[in-house]
Amino acid sequence: MERNDRPTESNESNRHEDWLDTELGSSEHRQEPSRATQPQPTRPSFVGRMFPGFVGGVIGAVLTGAIAFPFIDQAPTNVSDTNVTSEGSPVQTTSTTTDSLVTDAVATAQPAVVTVNNFASNGLSNESVEAGVGSGVIYKKDGDSAYIVTNHHVVNGADRLTVTFNDGSTADAKLMGSDATYDLAVLEVDADKVPSVITIGKSSELKPGQTVIAIGNPLGQFENSVTRGVVSSTSRFVPVDTDENGQADFNAEVIQTDAAINPGNSGGALINESGQLVGINSMKIATDSVEGVGFSIPVDIALPLINQIEQTGEVNHPSLGVSLRDVSEFPPGYLTEQINLPESVTAGTIIVEVQANSSAARAGLEARDVIVKINDQAVSSFIDLRSELIRDTDGTVTIEYVRDGKTETVDVEIQNANGDAL
Repeated sequence: MERNDRPTESNESNRHEDWLDTELGSSEHRQEPSRATQPQPTRPSFVGRMFPGFVGGVIGAVLTGAIAFPFIDQAPTNVSDTNVTSEGSPVQTTSTTTDSLVTDAVATAQPAVVTVNNFASNGLSNESVEAGVGSGVIYKKDGDSAYIVTNHHVVNGADRLTVTFNDGSTADAKLMGSDATYDLAVLEVDADKVPSVITIGKSSELKPGQTVIAIGNPLGQFENSVTRGVVSSTSRFVPVDTDENGQADFNAEVIQTDAAINPGNSGGALINESGQLVGINSMKIATDSVEGVGFSIPVDIALPLINQIEQTGEVNHPSLGVSLRDVSEFPPGYLTEQINLPESVTAGTIIVEVQANSSAARAGLEARDVIVKINDQAVSSFIDLRSELIRDTDGTVTIEYVRDGKTETVDVEIQNANGDAL
């Protein structure tokens, strides 16, 4: 759930000093002739006195006109200032012009971004009070209903939900369902009150360095805020504690950006320069101790999950039907004597229990088998196994495991949490 904690910001100011080094040359002194031998000057006429000044003025005017002539009637440039270095060379700086692509993108997408208000019982009365504030994105309009995607942690624990639209109007929202693993939730509202629906883009087309814009309600009090940055990485795997037990249990695949994503931005939109939705921002994945590092759930990953939640109220999580514990949890002596694990195998996850009639049981996997690879990807912990299961779309995975010191390989059908094949 989003908290309205106001982060402390520290600004460092830098001083820049310029030095101007001036060399002073010493003048030479010449001995003047004595007054007795110095000839007496004759007084010039009026014309003689004026003529040198007149000639100098004409020459100056000609030179000034010659220098200025190339610049007359020229269109002004966008040079805002000219500085001179200590060596005397001119340095020109240009003014920053408005990025119309970004402003157009914001104007297109901003009406589809809403504020999500979470109201929960305070335990002292039957009345609900505001327990948290986040953001959401209107992604679909169908008949009398419109649908909003937000984060699970924004709506978690709510007794009542409302959304505030871009124009300041408010409507009640119905929770269709949510998923803690992916930190996604879907809300339903009356379509008549919806001002706009966002255009869905493709996160797979993003490139590092590409401009992206985050829109949301940071700190729960700055609606319609816009922050701009670049894609730092198109695919990061970040450990996430989905069940909030203090231990990471899933590697979330996310977009990394340096666009500011603060508490309250969660559930808001990450858009490209065309105003298309490419990610759902999540503060839950972010780290409070750093700046310039924000994460967003790629829309290519989120969209099929959103559709599942909309249709069934939940996400079907893939499973093998086993209970696991990591190799790192056991002392080396136990691994070699009880599991018969070769000393060369230092990582993996151990099957503790196999559920009856599960896909793992049908494939022949047994307790004490040590899974070391899935789809040829090394498994260092159960997080790696679970994350690869979620990313697999074929319905079958290849498991490499060690049993009694020997390495074996088997194909296993993926099932959902209820035991049904995907």
